[in-house]
Amino acid sequence: MKILEFLSDPIIGIENWIVQLLENWGVAPEWQTFIVYLIGAAILGTGALLFTLILIWAERKIIGRLQDRLGPNRVGPWGIFQPVADMLKIFIKEHIIPDEVDPIPYHLAPIISVASVLLLWSVVPFSDSVRGSNLNVALLFILGVGGLGELGVILAGWGSNNKYSMLAAFRASAQMISYEVPMAIVLLTSVILSGSMALGDIVKSQNIAYIFFLPLGAFIFFIASIAENGRAPFDLAEAESELVAGFNVEYSGLKFGMFYVADFLRAFTSAVIFSSIFLGGWRGPGAEQIPILGFVYLLIKSVIVWFLGVWIRGSLPRFRVDQMMAITWKFLTPLALALFIVVAFVTKLIEGTNQWLQVLIFLVINVALYVVGFAIVRKCEKEKERKVVSTKKRALAQPTNPFTQSETGG
Repeated sequence: MKILEFLSDPIIGIENWIVQLLENWGVAPEWQTFIVYLIGAAILGTGALLFTLILIWAERKIIGRLQDRLGPNRVGPWGIFQPVADMLKIFIKEHIIPDEVDPIPYHLAPIISVASVLLLWSVVPFSDSVRGSNLNVALLFILGVGGLGELGVILAGWGSNNKYSMLAAFRASAQMISYEVPMAIVLLTSVILSGSMALGDIVKSQNIAYIFFLPLGAFIFFIASIAENGRAPFDLAEAESELVAGFNVEYSGLKFGMFYVADFLRAFTSAVIFSSIFLGGWRGPGAEQIPILGFVYLLIKSVIVWFLGVWIRGSLPRFRVDQMMAITWKFLTPLALALFIVVAFVTKLIEGTNQWLQVLIFLVINVALYVVGFAIVRKCEKEKERKVVSTKKRALAQPTNPFTQSETGG
């Protein structure tokens, strides 16, 4: 019986075993709590970093298939040990530091990039009983800490003292500020539905997943998260054809590897956050009775969302800078703001009604907002095209030919 209880919730079982062990050693209760949280943070951080090896292999395989290639296929069966070989290679590569770099931001940038991703995992509820920290302002924490990843890019561009890196930093800062706005508005919309900013409370409030209430909000958040992460087709900060390697241009060895790991792990972390806010997180059949199922449900949902992001990365070409800015300021931000206002108004009107009726009403509202918003944007674009086409070129001045005129000027 005890074995079944342990298997149904192994994390809590291990925690209880550690607490019992510390009590037998005579450790004070406050130190017991500190040690348990320290061990949990170490396991979570190490597990996330090791899981990145699987993400790298899987993403390279998927991208290879999308591009009619095999992907990694040399080291180990199906190339599964290729990320391990790459990691060992990065560990033994020489650190080449240019003479003119600004040392503090240059060395700090890769650390901030990795740390910002790992900190996000501290507020993710993995099951009904397991979560890092149930912050009552978890969504603000996600927005603040998530922005630190782009700060690492900005510091890398500034500290490298390189023109290409600096241009990449400018692009990253503009991109971060632009796409943070619709993302924050959509998160506030989910707060209206749940009545809380704690991620655990948002997950628990989803008897019906919020993606059915806010499909437009989920779409906006998904696109904004891809842009926030700087992944294709929004990877303007490392556009090889324009900026060589962008902010990575002066990095080598382990520091380059830290940026590499942060990029892949951030993509999956965004999928986990998306799943928690819009897909019910760990919730599913039997998850409250058998907490280990919560991990499984969250993993399945997150992998599906992550796969969609990888699919987009391997399918779409890179946007231009003006297109990237136009998408957020002309389309995503106005849509998110309109959705926020309408949801706040309608939620108060239909409060207390049947949930499936609420789903139907919100679905109609989301579809209507998308159709109207798309029609307005399309009309503006057609007006712009019409103005360009209707503009006539001025006739060039024709010089007079003296040989065709008579001596009298006739």
